[in-house]
Amino acid sequence: MEYKEKIKGRVWVITDPDGKLFPNIDTDMIFHNSYLAITDINEMGQYIFDNLEGWEDFAKKAQPGDIVVAGSNFGCGSSRQQAVDGFVSLGIQALITESFGAIYFRNAVNMGFPLVRCDNLDTDKIQHMSEIEIDINSGEIKNVETGEIVAEAVPLSNVQKDILKSGSLFKYGKSALG
Repeated sequence: MEYKEKIKGRVWVITDPDGKLFPNIDTDMIFHNSYLAITDINEMGQYIFDNLEGWEDFAKKAQPGDIVVAGSNFGCGSSRQQAVDGFVSLGIQALITESFGAIYFRNAVNMGFPLVRCDNLDTDKIQHMSEIEIDINSGEIKNVETGEIVAEAVPLSNVQKDILKSGSLFKYGKSALG
């Protein structure tokens, strides 16, 4: 993925049947274990969320450049790299949630995929299919149409930014070694 200090894109607000941000989306809901034999990252995206009630058609409708907003504890469960790789395959630019499962977070950072943590997400301000811009340095998230700051994210650490700029943890490590 190409590093961007500002990420702009259309938002998918992933809500549960009650219309609230969908919490505790585990790796099996993101990329079901029945697809684990797939090893080509380019084929993984088509299966993202097809085991998540109400979002089974997400992969058919998502477009490169989109951003996903979901509830807390996103990516909990097993250590399944495909649950990160599938979003990369679809061209999703970033995920915004209140919190991430620890292993999912590490897998995404290692892959150079931007995860944005934002406490108290307000779906009245970040609306499904609106366009937002995330400032990686300041943590500001704004509505592109109105210019309004709609959320304040926790800024990424310098190490996270360095890994993102390098493209992955392996590339970061290789460049650090000279």
